[in-house]
Amino acid sequence: MRLDTFLIPKVKVWQSMVQLQPTKVRKPPDLAYSVVSDQDGSQLARKERNDSCTNVLGIIVGLILTACILYVAVHGRALIMYPKCYNEYKRYRPNSLKDHSPINFNGNHSSSLEKNQSGSVYISPHGTYQELLNVKDYAEWVARLESKTSSSSLMTEPLLANREDLSSKETDKQLNKAVVFRSLKKSLLTSKNQCIDIPLSLRYDCLPGGTVDKDTCANRGCCWQPVDELPQRAKPHPSLKWTTPSQGRPKDLPLNIPFCYYPSDYDGYRFVNFSNNSGFLERETESGYPYDIPLLKIEFFYETETRLRIKIQDAEEVRWEAPLPVKPKTNHKSKPKFVEDNALYKIDIKENDATFAITRRDTMLPLFDTRNAAPLIYADQFLQISTHLPSEYIYGLGEHLNGLLLDTFWTRHVLWNLDQIPEPGKNLYGSHPFYMVMEPNGYAHGVFLHNSNAMDVVLQPSPALTFRTIGGILDIYVFLGPTPSDVVRQYTEVIGRPFLPPYWSLGYHQCRYNYKSVNNTRAVWQRTRDAGIPFDVQWNDIDYMDQNKDFTYDRENYKDLPSFVEEMHQVGMHYIPIIDPGISAAEPLHTYPPWDEGVALNIFVKNASGMPFIGKVWNPVATTWPDFTHPTATYYWGRQLLRYHSWVQIDGVWIDMNEPSNFWSGSYDGCPSSNIENPPYVPHIHGDVLYYHTVCMSARQQVGLHYNVHNLYGFTETISTN
Repeated sequence: MRLDTFLIPKVKVWQSMVQLQPTKVRKPPDLAYSVVSDQDGSQLARKERNDSCTNVLGIIVGLILTACILYVAVHGRALIMYPKCYNEYKRYRPNSLKDHSPINFNGNHSSSLEKNQSGSVYISPHGTYQELLNVKDYAEWVARLESKTSSSSLMTEPLLANREDLSSKETDKQLNKAVVFRSLKKSLLTSKNQCIDIPLSLRYDCLPGGTVDKDTCANRGCCWQPVDELPQRAKPHPSLKWTTPSQGRPKDLPLNIPFCYYPSDYDGYRFVNFSNNSGFLERETESGYPYDIPLLKIEFFYETETRLRIKIQDAEEVRWEAPLPVKPKTNHKSKPKFVEDNALYKIDIKENDATFAITRRDTMLPLFDTRNAAPLIYADQFLQISTHLPSEYIYGLGEHLNGLLLDTFWTRHVLWNLDQIPEPGKNLYGSHPFYMVMEPNGYAHGVFLHNSNAMDVVLQPSPALTFRTIGGILDIYVFLGPTPSDVVRQYTEVIGRPFLPPYWSLGYHQCRYNYKSVNNTRAVWQRTRDAGIPFDVQWNDIDYMDQNKDFTYDRENYKDLPSFVEEMHQVGMHYIPIIDPGISAAEPLHTYPPWDEGVALNIFVKNASGMPFIGKVWNPVATTWPDFTHPTATYYWGRQLLRYHSWVQIDGVWIDMNEPSNFWSGSYDGCPSSNIENPPYVPHIHGDVLYYHTVCMSARQQVGLHYNVHNLYGFTETISTN
């Protein structure tokens, strides 16, 4: 426990600003003595008495101060406590475990369930105990203090509530989404110029989710300026159609120009002890999201001459980090000085506001530049980092139904795997937080955010880009190219490259849903050949299965499937069936090996109680899913494929529905009410909740919660299938 963080503050109200300053413990000042002669015994005696009084006074003051510190350490609060110290105290104070029931998860990342007095559950995705402390006295003191100050639309207001009040007024879902404590930062009496002088294209949204109104904006310490209130010189171009706030959002824009945006002097973090390409970031201002991380560690790795890695993580607690299938080669350990001296990039640090820029060395063009962009936010379930872009020619951020060249005019790309019919602006089957930019001189560079959690990526016309993710860490790779093919090569060196596909797989493939029988499949196959259309591969969808169960085939309608496949092989063609990851979970014992063996090996995704998670896809009754992060999963999956191959000589498999897709949203009874299922910020996903048509976020896999690994499910299935 760090007792040095407990300081009793002094409060000073000056010019309508609330300034909270820790009072330093000073030793008692020396008494002023007149010149004492040896002959003056009375003066000498008085001096000795004063010395004794001073010593006694010092002891008394010390005892009082020690008692105050111990009171804070034991009871968790003081009548008046410096907010920053209060937050640090919450991090270091050992939590009472009387009402907590930790659940031991398999793997390196555990989680725990916690209950407050209302019975609402808080699940920490990083295996740490956190609690909603009773801060009623503190909130009342804040209210009294603010009532004495002049109001300002830019002054922050704390939202600190008694747990008993919350439990009686809010549902579990509302409690989990509520910001139980907001920033009590220094009041921001921001001048109008710090708000109104920001161009429209450089507005960074301060309220990207939830209610957007003037009061909420003011509580964040941000600028509120609806478009119809802007002076004429800052109005949008006449070609831009826009409406007033009362008429709603502009109909031709997926995103509106933010009405609530960060002022130019908004302080997020500041650098502390930065040297040798690493240092710490200390939180200056509360973000408005629960559980800000007060101290971060930032590191810059010169991995190769063309690849830089920037890693920003909690300095004190381990958080979820997405694994890489291969460890990319680096030169910085064997030849650190050579790499730094010969790198195509250099790092520029702006220590006073914790921003930085990665610049191309020969052109001095900033490639990843956080200076004068949105502030860094690093809360437990909301992480944000923004960068200016050197041009508007940006590509990537799949998977989406848009053009190859992305639109930077206030657009959003949502990365959260979903079995969704492709529509513009919707999240789709895969998530790839990577983009490539063509620079004005024809060079190219790429940026990869190594993060598997749900995220929004926002583009705006300055041009600039903002990543907003709800978990993990900020682990950023910058690839210097300088050609597009160089960027792709450098990128795949980090994430891994696919094996060389067989030559026949590059030909034409034929497939449709519901051929209904092997005879119909054979008829279509033969008709295509008779028409002289060259093709190499015939596929079947799920209708070939017995009751839509994986690793089976219909012994009535597709009884001749093995001989049909052999017939294709005789003419040099190939056959691929579909295999979904969902395994039927309601089969009688010893009748369906994929279910029996999965239970025996304990490799299925678990619910919060440790039982196989039950959902529903094509199977008649119920479905469960293999956990492909389990060390035995590849053995299990390969065993099923080998058994099926012994019946039907398949040449490959079509793996599908591995978002993973679920006809239910969660399980048969939904999902538990918690901040994992309903986090404070939900990216703008189709369906509005993370578990829409997939498994619950609290489902457990070998390496952690499904909340963290959802976007990796299809990726890990691919590894096991290969």
